[in-house]
Amino acid sequence: MTFLAPARADALEAWLGHLKSLDGRAEATLTAYRTDVLGFLAFMAQHSGGDAGIAQLGRLKITDMRAWMAHERGRGLSARSLARALSSVKSFIRWLADREGFDPTAILSTRAPKFTKKLPRPLSEQAARDVISTVELQAREPWVALRDTAVITLLYGCGLRISEALSLKGSDAPLASVIRIRGKGGKERIVPVLPTAQQAVAAYMQACPYDLQGPQALFRGVRGGPLSPRLISKVMEQTRMQLGLPATATPHALRHSFATHLLNAGGDLRAIQELLGHASLSTTEAYTAVDTARLMDVYEKAHPKA
Repeated sequence: MTFLAPARADALEAWLGHLKSLDGRAEATLTAYRTDVLGFLAFMAQHSGGDAGIAQLGRLKITDMRAWMAHERGRGLSARSLARALSSVKSFIRWLADREGFDPTAILSTRAPKFTKKLPRPLSEQAARDVISTVELQAREPWVALRDTAVITLLYGCGLRISEALSLKGSDAPLASVIRIRGKGGKERIVPVLPTAQQAVAAYMQACPYDLQGPQALFRGVRGGPLSPRLISKVMEQTRMQLGLPATATPHALRHSFATHLLNAGGDLRAIQELLGHASLSTTEAYTAVDTARLMDVYEKAHPKA
């Protein structure tokens, strides 16, 4: 583990604790933040000749930041990963500056490297239906086939993240026509559940050999423990190979497909944003593969001056 001076180590842990308790950040997110900021602080301590105090961070200049970024690129970090690391560092320094009273302008004004954002590739409506009807063929045991079908149906039918589907408890079932989902950052949203999804979950529950009542995980592995996301990813991989679909046909692509197909059918972008649990509308727009003609049609129908 990277060694930090006590003051910096304490500041880092205090910041992470703040994010966890007040912002409800997921453990995986906190781990990524810790890794990013640790690397930055370790580099700056060496770069500044061993000065590892808090005050030294307030004296950093743009040239120091550029040196860190060049070092990260030199060790093979991609532009996308470096942009994420810089975002983590800025968040930490902004919090620390407010707490310690120094000027963070040099760090906060550092520009992230440019990179091409990978746009999501949703499945066609027919491909999504084919996935749901084919996924059961990948399992040897009937109840496992019903389980996988239920999970995949929830991902596409409700636009859930795989972590959200697998976080459902036995006490959440039988699923009502609407369910409350806790998403990223602990934010809750209400999600309608199609009868098809309700029926798929009910069929799985009836066939599952384990007791699904109470606070335990609704979806179980073959040994009775909580179902691993990796297993669903593997099932999806087998299914897409059987159907001849591209490698982009992942469990998360079903969430993209949910959003895109709703918008194509005339759904309101703001409503879809709420269903997906996005804080920013721009994030929802990236989830939707709609052509320009379709967007112009929505604009002309919705704009008050159209």
